[in-house]
Amino acid sequence: MISLRSGRIKLDSSGADMKCERVMTNKKCRLIVIDGLDGSGKATQTKRLCEQLKEKGFKARTLSFPDYESDTSALVRMYLGGQLGDSPDDVNAYAASSFYAVDRVASFLNSWGKDYQTYDYIIADRYVTSNLIHQMAKVAEDERDDYIDWLFDFEYRRLGVPEPDMVIFLDVKPEISQQLMLTRYQGDESKKDIHESNFNYLMRCRKSAMYAIEKLGWTVISCDDGEKMRSIESIGDEIMSLINAGE
Repeated sequence: MISLRSGRIKLDSSGADMKCERVMTNKKCRLIVIDGLDGSGKATQTKRLCEQLKEKGFKARTLSFPDYESDTSALVRMYLGGQLGDSPDDVNAYAASSFYAVDRVASFLNSWGKDYQTYDYIIADRYVTSNLIHQMAKVAEDERDDYIDWLFDFEYRRLGVPEPDMVIFLDVKPEISQQLMLTRYQGDESKKDIHESNFNYLMRCRKSAMYAIEKLGWTVISCDDGEKMRSIESIGDEIMSLINAGE
């Protein structure tokens, strides 16, 4: 298990303690984040990229947030399930961001923190970036930079999760992603969470994403041709080209 104390990280390994200045200093492992709006193909491309990297001989694994199988995501599940309000705006950006952040740092401490010290690649389906996409949508436009500063200080510096080496945003028109989600849920609208079921909110999330892309320099992949999704293979090949270019 990894523990955080006063901004330092302590790794317990074979009875010996290994100490290093914050985990972000390790550059052996590349943390790649694949993010996007709901229905953009994040899980598919995360898995595909990881498999390709393993085939090339790299030690790689995937992450997915929130960790719905863990008790640490209880507040996230309550929020998305509408137990804290029917609308995403019923829980403010800072409170909701904290729900996701706690789930993330618990996952780091209990699951993948040691792997970050030894693996070549960790591929995350959503990450801190998702708070920028989904929660910054609740923040007034002239307060966005303050929110970004707060979020990065909270998650990267105070909680101590590592910063990503690359963020790839899968851009899909909301109208197309909505159709994909209907297919996922076999047409049953009741299966959507409070984000997925609120189209106006998703449009606000896309605006937040565009702001983050411009300000933070994320890489964007257009995943549709204006009418339908590109093939999984063509999107995946573009992602792999980006990874190869960064090696």
